[in-house]
Amino acid sequence: MNLREILPARIGFGTAPLGNMFRAVPDDEAITTLNSAWDQGIRYYDSAPPYGAGLAEIRLGKLLSSKPRDSFVLSTKVGRVILDEVETGASDLGDKGTLFEYGRPNTIMHEWTAEATERSIENSLERLGVDRLDIVRVHDISQDFHGDIWLQKIEEARTGAFRVLSRLRDEGTIKAWGLGVNLTEPIEITLALDEPRPDGFLLAGRYTLPDHEHALQRLLPMAEEQGVGTVVGGPYSSGVLVGGTHFEYADAPPAILEKVRRIKEICVRHGVGVKAAALQFSLAHPVSAAVIPGAIKPSRVAEDLAALGEQIPAEFWRDLRENGMVSPQAPLPGGV
Repeated sequence: MNLREILPARIGFGTAPLGNMFRAVPDDEAITTLNSAWDQGIRYYDSAPPYGAGLAEIRLGKLLSSKPRDSFVLSTKVGRVILDEVETGASDLGDKGTLFEYGRPNTIMHEWTAEATERSIENSLERLGVDRLDIVRVHDISQDFHGDIWLQKIEEARTGAFRVLSRLRDEGTIKAWGLGVNLTEPIEITLALDEPRPDGFLLAGRYTLPDHEHALQRLLPMAEEQGVGTVVGGPYSSGVLVGGTHFEYADAPPAILEKVRRIKEICVRHGVGVKAAALQFSLAHPVSAAVIPGAIKPSRVAEDLAALGEQIPAEFWRDLRENGMVSPQAPLPGGV
């Protein structure tokens, strides 16, 4: 099923920050933000078990479990199973090892087999307090592996998670499945398979103003040709576009900081909000079905919604292009 037929709007809510990403977020702050997002009309929510070792799903469930199930769209992920036992050392999250250091201390198991996939879904339903999911994505497959191990893990997912999710979709238990990753290569490999066939993807951080060249080379043309939609996660590049210091979940390198500085300079010159430029750029590609910025304050949700509707002059997009801030191949709003 086409993602745009499933999603209620072109903007949703990414819950990674509510898993205590980068810092400990108090419960009342998290719940207030979620309630505010609902009151402001957000009806699509994306989560994942590793976000705080189940914390984000638990917090999201406090909101969604009280709402009519047909009134919202919900996606989560498989590939990480949260165990009851407490982790005695640092959580094994690969390149995200310290990202959720303030989350729950539960042990996280990496597995993409059929059994682990079904178990992960059952556990997510319990944490979320709902009876069904709309979209399920295979999370960060091959993110932390290389060479032959990478291919082994993709094969594990193909014969395990992919087939389970395809069956659940065909049975009508879920509406769609795909991958949720921040590398383009796993999606390209999946699109090249004869079967199982995914419905769409969540690509985090790889189609943003500071970082979109690689996605434009192979992935997005493949997805467009096959009619597969993509949800853009991390549209603010881990926060570096909007005043933060992180890019790819780590300290932003000098080259990215310089590019962000130049983007902001052009925004100021045209009186354009950085958030507006970021969201509208990510949505301009025909493959993009929605964006899901995260938030930990109600005011941030309001800013995101306002940014989506901000009127941006064509001269701004031309200025970005002429200054080399966006690829010549990148579609721009209004067909610029």
